[in-house]
Amino acid sequence: MKLNEIRAGTIGGTLCSIWASITLGDILQTVITAVIGTVASYIVSQLLHRNKYKR
Repeated sequence: MKLNEIRAGTIGGTLCSIWASITLGDILQTVITAVIGTVASYIVSQLLHRNKYKR
């Protein structure tokens, strides 16, 4: 076996084992958490920007 074949087999096996352990609920939770984090970050940055120019 060549080194590239071993690497491809290792990567393929790793991806298959990860794919089998991920559920739709995990993906939805990640998406919802990312959206909440993005919105919170935007709101805080807008509030800080607004308070900077009020003074």
